[in-house]
Amino acid sequence: QVQLAESGGGLVQTGDSLRLSCAASARSFSSYAMSWFRQAPGKERDFVAAISVSGSNTHYADSVKGRFTISRDNAKNTLYLQMNSLKPEDTAVYYCKSSRWTGTRTLENWGQGTQVTVSS
Repeated sequence: QVQLAESGGGLVQTGDSLRLSCAASARSFSSYAMSWFRQAPGKERDFVAAISVSGSNTHYADSVKGRFTISRDNAKNTLYLQMNSLKPEDTAVYYCKSSRWTGTRTLENWGQGTQVTVSS
């Protein structure tokens, strides 16, 4: 089972940038597809971005496309989310998630989250 720990959140102003990191404990990090989700107060947890095991394929929610970039460094067991041109509506707790298909089921693990607050 992989353990995930997000970092890099904080309080920023509209238009600023932040880079979130998600450190994974597993040596087999490169075998996990990874993704970012976020949850604003009183709302459901929403998909933000995903990246394949090799990093060659990425997918984004329409709301962040062109502003956020997901990437991974398999040598460092770390997932990243570069967030540019931040808006107040990006305010949320950001979570990273790992996913791996075992052949019979999908194993998923979540981090504890990191708060991002964008002031107007």
